[in-house]
Amino acid sequence: MMMTAMRLHAAGSALSNDSLPRPKPRDQEVLLQVLACGVCRTDLHVLDGELPDIPYPITPGHEVVGRVIDRGNSVTNLQLGARVGVPWLGYTCGICRYCLAGQENLCDNARFTGYTLNGGYAQFVVADARYCLPLPARYSDAEAAPLLCAGLIGYRAYAAATASAATNLGLYGFGAAAHLLAQVARADGRKVFAFTRPADHESQQFARSLGVTWAGGSDEPPPEPLDAAIIFAAVGSLVPAALAAVRKGGRVVCAGIHMSDIPSFPYSRLWGERSICSVANLTRQDGQRFMEIAERVALHPTVEVFDLTQANEALARLKNGQLTGAAVLTPT
Repeated sequence: MMMTAMRLHAAGSALSNDSLPRPKPRDQEVLLQVLACGVCRTDLHVLDGELPDIPYPITPGHEVVGRVIDRGNSVTNLQLGARVGVPWLGYTCGICRYCLAGQENLCDNARFTGYTLNGGYAQFVVADARYCLPLPARYSDAEAAPLLCAGLIGYRAYAAATASAATNLGLYGFGAAAHLLAQVARADGRKVFAFTRPADHESQQFARSLGVTWAGGSDEPPPEPLDAAIIFAAVGSLVPAALAAVRKGGRVVCAGIHMSDIPSFPYSRLWGERSICSVANLTRQDGQRFMEIAERVALHPTVEVFDLTQANEALARLKNGQLTGAAVLTPT
């Protein structure tokens, strides 16, 4: 049987609407009928060739909601008909120093959905059953899709930022991840300060509609010092800006897989035991914990739905900052 997939054949090119054989699941894999797939900024980095060793042609998409329609002989944790999510982390070796230390997100031999493994910009996809996640029933297919990266990576960044009792939390770049994380932070009793592109009044109003304490441009200082800040935008110049906004002892967390160069800045911005860190990928435990939060907290993902064949349009809208919330592709 044949299927449609939107595939990337070379860096910088548009996705191609390809017809190819439907994949068959191997021993530990499940075959999923794709119900929805979120469009993430990481997909733009894949398209632009900003990540190394991309195995062309590749099908992007790592926020996959699907239904199990076939499974390999060794799969016991997922039943036919189950609705599951396929996140960015698609495989780890289990034997490297990082896996053995409980840091599978740093695995030397990891494979990633939509980057080194074919992803969800397709009608069907295979995935390792051990890395699939159950999804809370309260969310529709389109609503569940952004939980699988915007939510998961946002959660890992949030855990890093709030490890030391942060009350005032700054979010730089108010898109798919930040609009979900703002809701989690508010449910936890934190004050959220949203930073958007300068003069992006529409995004600032969107942030206010979600109950943030303050929203303004990334060129503006917040009305109160921040305890921590998370940078979702892939803009290196935001690092010194965020450092200037956090108090002594505050932390700046860089949540993206790629960022433009960080400009030099005076040491005084870092002094006072301020710190900078990055988060990389996610663990299966991160996924389980975040889905428990998504079950407990009634999140309201804001999504704009596109047909699968409109993937290039959705990516262009994301690149140009023309989306409110998250874009989601649905196969027909």
